[in-house]
Amino acid sequence: VQLAESGGGSVQAGGSLRLSCVGSGRFFSTYAMGWFRQSPGKEREFVAAISWSGSITDYADSVKGRFTISRDNAKNTVYLQMNSLKPEDTAVYYCAAARNKSRRMMEYRYWGQGTQVTVSS
Repeated sequence: VQLAESGGGSVQAGGSLRLSCVGSGRFFSTYAMGWFRQSPGKEREFVAAISWSGSITDYADSVKGRFTISRDNAKNTVYLQMNSLKPEDTAVYYCAAARNKSRRMMEYRYWGQGTQVTVSS
C-alpha cells in the first residue's frame, strides 16, 4: 500500500482544512487508517484513527470535537476534516495504514510522506 497526503497549507486560527490521503493497492479497504502529526522538536503523536469499515473512530483528546476522520473505500481515500484550528495544531500530518485500528505508531506498517499544516494566530 502506498499513501499520499494532500490538503495541507496555511490558515489562521479558527479556520479549517481538510486533509486527504489516497492509497494505492487493491487491499486499501481492508486496512485501518490513522493520522499522526509531528511538530519541530517533538515526537510524532497520534491524532485520529478509523477502522477498515469506517464504523469505529478514535481521537486524541487534543483534537476531539474539532477534527473528524472519515473514509471512502470506493475512492481509496481517508480524510481528516480539521475545524477550529489552533496554532498548536501546526505540524506535519501523516496518514498511515495498519491491520487494526490503534493509537500506537508501531502498529502502522505503511506511511505517507506527510503534508504541512501551519496555523497562525
